[in-house]
Amino acid sequence: MKTDAEPLTMTVHSLPDAALQAPVQRTWVGRLQMSLILLVCAAPVLVSYLLYFGWRPTERDVAAYATLIQPSVGLPAANAHDLDGQLRSLRALKGQWLLIVLAPGSCDAACEERLFLQRQLREMTGRERGRIDKVWLVTDDAPLRPELRQALGGPAPVTVLRLPRDAVQRWLRPADGQALEDHLYLVDPMGEWMMRAPPQPDPGKLKRDIERLLRASASWDLPGR
Repeated sequence: MKTDAEPLTMTVHSLPDAALQAPVQRTWVGRLQMSLILLVCAAPVLVSYLLYFGWRPTERDVAAYATLIQPSVGLPAANAHDLDGQLRSLRALKGQWLLIVLAPGSCDAACEERLFLQRQLREMTGRERGRIDKVWLVTDDAPLRPELRQALGGPAPVTVLRLPRDAVQRWLRPADGQALEDHLYLVDPMGEWMMRAPPQPDPGKLKRDIERLLRASASWDLPGR
């Protein structure tokens, strides 16, 4: 009788271990799955936060055609005037990529070419053009020709602001041997001047530089802000 009871005793004692392990394992797997789901959901927010506050372009982000400004230079705490004489803070321009042309109000043929290039570059970026604003900083008090002022309007008008040339020079810098007005300047949505186009740039090469920057910032920059 004793020998017959032993197998029964072993079987009865082995069942509770398996019964206890199954719920523990299910709980552990469930917590792991929940942690993975939370991590996946939070990852875009964390990456966007890190890129917004820590991202800076490098030579690997853009081609070597345009000049990358390192360290970048923030928008100054300066006020400009619009064409109606109203004060506008330069820092209010933050939130968009800015393509900036500099020229006096008389705007000679070279100035008109840069304004045309500015418009073309924005349009050439296609669906990303909503992330770019066109800005003309007028460096004197000369009036704009009526036909030119009309041409700067339209669905995506140029933001025209008057800012004295000496104030501009404290912020933007031309290449050695070039005039301040010879370049297009690119400012990122955080208000940092970070790229300078060469004089009389090749539109295709400059477009590729801009597109690389737009792609590199796509995770944190949104159009139309």
